[in-house]
Amino acid sequence: MFLELIATFAVGIGAAGIALVLGHLSRGRLPRYSAPFAAGIAMLCYVVWSEYTWANRTLSTLPDSVEVVSAVEESKPWKPWSYIVPQVTRMMVLDRAGVQTNPTAPEILLADIYLFGRWAAPMMRPQLVDCANAARADVSEVALADPSQAEWIAVGLEDPVIEALCQS
Repeated sequence: MFLELIATFAVGIGAAGIALVLGHLSRGRLPRYSAPFAAGIAMLCYVVWSEYTWANRTLSTLPDSVEVVSAVEESKPWKPWSYIVPQVTRMMVLDRAGVQTNPTAPEILLADIYLFGRWAAPMMRPQLVDCANAARADVSEVALADPSQAEWIAVGLEDPVIEALCQS
């Protein structure tokens, strides 16, 4: 977040510098407020660009084996442009390369789910997935040893993780 603040200020200073140079080259024909106006517009444009490209930039740093299973788009009153085009603020990502089966219970899958938030640290949530019952459970030592002892949550066939793992 701090680096984005620095980048925003740098964009504003650069735009103000360009406006000052253009004012000098035009021999004072540009109004005096053109430099702060250019800085403000450039910073606003940079922030909007940064917010809308966050999800794609985050995904581009991940391996090809990951798949977005759920993306949350939000609109906020302090970002009126987000009512026209909502922005992705959170994502649930499945690592397909890491999906495993338990030899003692081959119908149960173990999958690593990564949760990304715009201003939050990424989290990994290993999940046990029972395709036959459309249920998921958080991984614990007891659940890994004996999946029948896990605290299963029936999520239904429309759950994004169930859809991604079981219906493909």
